Amino acid sequence: MMTLKTCDKKRSASGVALQRFAAFLAEYAALLYGCGATSIRIEKNAARMARAFGINFYIFIMPAHVSVTVWDDDESDAAVAARRTAACGISFNLNARLSRLSWVVADQCLSLEDAAERFEKIKQTKPTGKWEVLVLTSIANASFCHLFGGDGVAMIIVFISTLVGYRLKQIMLEDGRDVRLTFLCASFFSASLSAAGHIFNIGGTPEIALGTSVLYLIPGIPYLNSVSDVIYRHYLCALSRFFEAAILTACLSAGLCAGMLILGLKTF
Repeated sequence: MMTLKTCDKKRSASGVALQRFAAFLAEYAALLYGCGATSIRIEKNAARMARAFGINFYIFIMPAHVSVTVWDDDESDAAVAARRTAACGISFNLNARLSRLSWVVADQCLSLEDAAERFEKIKQTKPTGKWEVLVLTSIANASFCHLFGGDGVAMIIVFISTLVGYRLKQIMLEDGRDVRLTFLCASFFSASLSAAGHIFNIGGTPEIALGTSVLYLIPGIPYLNSVSDVIYRHYLCALSRFFEAAILTACLSAGLCAGMLILGLKTF
């Protein structure tokens, strides 16, 4: 477990330097929020670096933007910076790298220049290959089908329906389509394909195949983050994340119901 080390020489800043500190911390926090970090993690990571820089620090986190205020010890000078939260999508890799940066800054007493240089390199982190994610997501969803009691045929059906639905999701998001429409369409296609078990009487658990075919679309991270934000009293962020997740869940449910309705499936 890493421990926070106090820098031997306390660093201070004023004027333009304070503005640079504020801008760096605001951009860092905005990216951390965008890649799926909880509000309390953002607070702790940014505060850890601020202490290492030798400045006083306050952060105000909102769903659409992050505002950072820094000031010196005698409160004779202060600076404020605000940044829009990044729309980069949830990334555990980016989240971990950004958190690690805060510890490196604190433990090694990095200067702002060194921290900013490392931050720029982290921003260039490439996402996991889309084909790897596509295949692994399909395998994971097929495993969920088995976990809920689906047989081998149901697992194959879920794998194929997830493969098609998730690929459609990737194409639509790359094309800049609305995420809500994307979830609805991906759910519809996955549900329609997974209904093959019912229509052609394939396998012994077609209802499980249909029910688990859209599980890959469940926005679990926003739900979990909203609970964390409630616990640590970030109520606006909690409500924003919860309603966003609830809307996406409603969209995927609508796509599932539409597929069942069109194919004439009344019940599971």
